[in-house]
Amino acid sequence: MISDPIADMLTRIRNALAARHPKVDVPSSKLKLEIARILKEEGYVLNFKLVDEGPAKIIRIYLKYTGANAPVINRIERVSRPGCRIYVGGGDIPRVLGGLGINILTTSRGVMTGSDARKNGVGGELLCQIW
Repeated sequence: MISDPIADMLTRIRNALAARHPKVDVPSSKLKLEIARILKEEGYVLNFKLVDEGPAKIIRIYLKYTGANAPVINRIERVSRPGCRIYVGGGDIPRVLGGLGINILTTSRGVMTGSDARKNGVGGELLCQIW
């Protein structure tokens, strides 16, 4: 049993990027699908799709690399953990590397990036940072 499935997803992506794999499979959930959607919209991954293999559904994430075969994601880290949740208000959302990276938050209006949450004036739980 995994105690933190979001951290497991981020670790699988981090390990696949270090090994230069073209894709990575993670167990599916609604929150993980939203995180994968944001990663695709922001240009950090090529694509993702929901796959029915066996009894459980998985999310297949196609990773993105530059022309020099370097990963587009330099760092991906979990911020809020099950043992120490981090909540931020709408005006207190931190910028990642001066705006070069993104935050992913869960808000009352759904899962969104830090910049979208700042525009909408909503806060929430700060899930992870990517740059």
